[in-house]
Amino acid sequence: MASFVFDDLDRQIVQALQIDGRVPFSRLGAVLGVADQTVARRYRRMVTAGVLRVFALPNVHRFGHGHWMIRLRCAPDAAQAVADALAQRPDTSWVTLLSGGTEISCNVRSWTAAEHDALLLRKLPRTAQIQSITAQQVIHFFAGGMVGHPTGRAWVRLGALSEQQVSALASGYAPAGQPEPMVPPADPPFADPPSDVLDAEDRELVTALAQDGRRSYPELAALLRRSESSVRRRLEALRALGAVYFDLDVAHEILGPHVLARIWLSVAPADLVAVGTAMASHPEIVFAGATTGTTNIVAAAACRDGADLFRYITQRVGALAAVHGLESAPVVRTVKHEMMIVPPR
Repeated sequence: MASFVFDDLDRQIVQALQIDGRVPFSRLGAVLGVADQTVARRYRRMVTAGVLRVFALPNVHRFGHGHWMIRLRCAPDAAQAVADALAQRPDTSWVTLLSGGTEISCNVRSWTAAEHDALLLRKLPRTAQIQSITAQQVIHFFAGGMVGHPTGRAWVRLGALSEQQVSALASGYAPAGQPEPMVPPADPPFADPPSDVLDAEDRELVTALAQDGRRSYPELAALLRRSESSVRRRLEALRALGAVYFDLDVAHEILGPHVLARIWLSVAPADLVAVGTAMASHPEIVFAGATTGTTNIVAAAACRDGADLFRYITQRVGALAAVHGLESAPVVRTVKHEMMIVPPR
């Protein structure tokens, strides 16, 4: 894939979609001061170029089996093949090759315990090329991920929109992320789903929106063979319940020249919130979460270059007195974003 050049309007559209992945182009155009046809054309251009994708994700913390971060050490000649195979799975995201290319980092999001166990307890341990496996469950988000539904999705700190524009876009839905028109709270269209499971029809709806988060209600109705009103009500209710949220993948070229790194910290339990909150405020951090395991905070950082990464680790993280252990690894290749598979260059 050739390098894509994002201009100011492209960046504004991307930041707006971070705020609300299903914002109508008419409202977005009004906020940006351009025609909605211009917004639609720019959006389609980025999607066609493979540098932008909007999608829905289930809240697996409440309705599934959680979010896991996996580190694999592989035989030197096997890591790329293992990473490519992992990237093809629908339950993996952020598949990256680290350090010298013999280590893989990826996220796993499973709907059910059976799906989780099939990968972590059977498939991976039986793969001969994998020499070691470390699995840590993300138990709290500080930056990126699902923080704040939807404010946590602004992981790329573009600064392309003014505060007034951000406010205008954010005011278009309730804090849980409901799209317009909203379902009146006093008159719910159907009973809430159980707190620990989504049914088969819900999974079909979320899967369809995972492929394209901006599919229209008529498109969804035709695909799922349901009425448009039923699909609309169900999606609005799932968003209001926090069972599903919208996110986006965007090519890292939008950041300009940079290096990516994974960082693992060991912090005293009493200081986890303070350290995680501090890291979330750092402009270099695109993701930070508390995890199980021997290290208990994992973060992803985007810095201008190696020297900037050194300054970040020694000065910004080093200033956090509660951090008593740190490991870092540069990303040598991103194989898959949240959803988009990245072609080799």
